[in-house]
Amino acid sequence: MDRRDFLRTTMLASAGMTLAPRATQAADARIDVLLDEPIARIDPNVYGHFVEHLGGVVYDGIWVGEQSRIANTAGIRQALVDRMRRLPKGVIRWPGGCFADSYDWRDGVGPREARPRRTNFWADGMGQRPDGPWKYDTNQFGTNEFVRFVRLCEANPYLAANLRSLPARDFYQWVEYCNSPAGSTTLADLRGKGGSAEPLRVRFWGVGNESWGCGGNLTAEEYAVEYRKFTAWVPRFGQELSFIGSGPNGGDLGWTRGFFSNLTAKGEGALASMWGWGLHHYSWNVSRGATTDWDAGKGDALVYTADEWYEMLAQANQMESLITGHWAVMGEIDRRHRVKLVVDEWGTWHKPGSEVHPSHHLGQQSSIRDALVAGLTLDTFHRHADKVAMANIAQLVNCLQSLFLTDGDKFITTPTYHIFEMYAPHAGAQAVRTQFGAPSVTYDRVREKATVLGLAGSASVSDRTLTLTVVNTHVTEACDATIAVRGGRATAAQAVTLRATNIHAHNTFDRPSEVVPGASAALTAGSGGTLTHRFPPASVTRVTVTLG
Repeated sequence: MDRRDFLRTTMLASAGMTLAPRATQAADARIDVLLDEPIARIDPNVYGHFVEHLGGVVYDGIWVGEQSRIANTAGIRQALVDRMRRLPKGVIRWPGGCFADSYDWRDGVGPREARPRRTNFWADGMGQRPDGPWKYDTNQFGTNEFVRFVRLCEANPYLAANLRSLPARDFYQWVEYCNSPAGSTTLADLRGKGGSAEPLRVRFWGVGNESWGCGGNLTAEEYAVEYRKFTAWVPRFGQELSFIGSGPNGGDLGWTRGFFSNLTAKGEGALASMWGWGLHHYSWNVSRGATTDWDAGKGDALVYTADEWYEMLAQANQMESLITGHWAVMGEIDRRHRVKLVVDEWGTWHKPGSEVHPSHHLGQQSSIRDALVAGLTLDTFHRHADKVAMANIAQLVNCLQSLFLTDGDKFITTPTYHIFEMYAPHAGAQAVRTQFGAPSVTYDRVREKATVLGLAGSASVSDRTLTLTVVNTHVTEACDATIAVRGGRATAAQAVTLRATNIHAHNTFDRPSEVVPGASAALTAGSGGTLTHRFPPASVTRVTVTLG
């Protein structure tokens, strides 16, 4: 690559967009946006988040306490709230995760000074980490505090109920605590003493979590019985309730088939009450010579080869087949597809060692590679907007693929945060079919050759604005692509790109802007609606097109 081309790829304003392919070089790829082939509206809830009492997610992340010198609103970190308000208004899931199925919601209500201290579900896995609320939960952050945080973020709550260690009665009483009218019940009065006299209006309820594992070690058939029990005769209090079932571990189609086959054993009632079916998928590298152990087999968050870069992106691309596979099995019973998919845990998972504070169990740094995983995954959700109604990246702060990292009064956004902000115009827009034709990238997997898509993305339309997001997975090569808008006419276009010259680049407290989006470049499109753009290597680009 000569100096002129290098500058063009590193400075978006120079890269620009033209009305036709460069005369000196044919385009490497083609992108066809088919405006006349709508898929479905992209639910803003696919931009949801996940908050678990795990390491530094709650204590040090969200909750700093009302007496803290860190800027806060009622004990909630203000910097976090301010940044969340700039993102799509999806749901936030709490209190877990595996923590949920050891949690008694009554521990987190009433006067804070009287709340019990409990051993955290994750305490044994924290090894030599220092003692604190991450090991022995003080319950200072409970139902009222969580919903207050969610409302400050202008989002909606999604509560995961304890199915493993509490009976169904505790579930419907938690619903009563949250949603019964002010002054109507003793639980409503208790809620009021916590500062929320009016109903919390919680619509989304997870019925257990990972019931095939930490949520009870149940079979699909056993879980179907428990689901029917927990969701029968739950009081509504005038609030729509949307129940979400504990779905499979990745590609376990047998769990989905077994559950749906047994759910209808007593008729269609339980199926009619179900709104969503959970799906969990994490992307990680299996290092050479590693065992299949869930921790030891993972690669480093910041030290990786080009092959490990591509393998991580290929892992993210598995989301496509997981969605289509489980959707087909669900349709064997739910032929009208009333139940939608809820990918309520997804993201990258690296081995320990890059966390910013010792208390942050499962904490990790987030690099430009993680940003590409986020882009690929969100684009997959857009392409399946008719199937996926909600998703929750794991987790919000200081854990796994976080959007934020904190340490006391230190606070930064990660490259993943910038993807959510860049992709915001997709939320609520109409997804349209988009075809990508680009060379694949070949790399060395642990024991075989493999390939990953060179370019991938999605498109949506809102009013007369087309939003196209594109991921270039290649570590070193830019890609010139012709963009054809079918069924419409482009009158103007601009682009913004997130990239880094070093594929290991990440933001730190000392260098918080190491990876941030580049400046926009705008131009007026000509007739024919064909554009050409150079997508830099290892990048995510948002192209905004004004339609005539």
